[in-house]
Amino acid sequence: MTDRAGTHVVLLATGGTISSRARSAEGGAAVAADAGAEVLGGLATAPAYPVRVVDVACEGSYLLTLVDMIAICAQIKIALADPSVRGVVVTHGTDTMEETAYLADLTHDHVSPVVFTGAQKSADAADPDGPGNLADAIAVAGSPAAAGLGVLIVFAGEIFPARGVRKAQTFALHAFTNPDFGSAGSLTATGDVVITRQDQRMPPLPLPPLPPRQARRVDVVSAYPGADGILLQASVAAGASGIVLQATGSGNGNPALCVAVAAAAAAGTVVVTSTRVSAGPVIPVYGAGGGRDLVAAGAIPTGLLRPSQSLILLSLLLQLDRNRDEIAAAFALYGAAITESDQIC
Repeated sequence: MTDRAGTHVVLLATGGTISSRARSAEGGAAVAADAGAEVLGGLATAPAYPVRVVDVACEGSYLLTLVDMIAICAQIKIALADPSVRGVVVTHGTDTMEETAYLADLTHDHVSPVVFTGAQKSADAADPDGPGNLADAIAVAGSPAAAGLGVLIVFAGEIFPARGVRKAQTFALHAFTNPDFGSAGSLTATGDVVITRQDQRMPPLPLPPLPPRQARRVDVVSAYPGADGILLQASVAAGASGIVLQATGSGNGNPALCVAVAAAAAAGTVVVTSTRVSAGPVIPVYGAGGGRDLVAAGAIPTGLLRPSQSLILLSLLLQLDRNRDEIAAAFALYGAAITESDQIC
């Protein structure tokens, strides 16, 4: 990729552990507290590129709604509309970083990269990891090598594509993994950006306009040994426009869940089938209540998308008023595997 004309990186601060400090009023619990300038001020050395800070929010990511995530993505678009911006860094809580980053990736239509990062240790820890992660994220956001890569997560020296990424450790510093789509690269000990893989970019979807309307209800329901259809039925009764079924194995349920899926589909609720397994595609193979019967009942397989990101794609499509056939086509596209020809070395 060629260099870009931008002169600085924009830091969009949204809170999370990287901004958190223990508060006596909260019984010693950590809460998001630092504004973006304070987060940036924690760097041990000057950042690789000049940085302009924009405060978007200051809260733990476990509190975010889809509407909040849409608002963050809107700020990304505003930042990238400025030709002097090389790239964008979003500091974000790790709990739902995989959701917001994926929404940003689905709606990203610019060559400049967007890089999400955060921390596993709070800002007032004896040895916080946030400053190192932020320094790395700024280096990637400004690097010509990252142009055209879309939305990335940079954490503990690793660079991941947003699609397929998930938090795999509750407290360990190497918090993220991407079992199906792998790593996009890494940073060296001296802060150099090394890109080892460039995946084919998916066509961007529109971002709902601001202010976004109230998001349509989308629920996640788990399949488990002995599960019946009660939770699926309750979701439909609560007004869900969509349901993500977190199935077992390659996307399996049981006869009771198949009956509930058929009833949900008949009521106009879009049901998609993901899996609790960490890697591999959802493929309808089995009968007797398995994946093939779920598809026959009206469920849509999500391919390689896990429940967290299936929720985001389904929510966005429903927000855009896409019908069931359009939703099925979108999951076939955005949940598809990447071929070897899409990789670089």
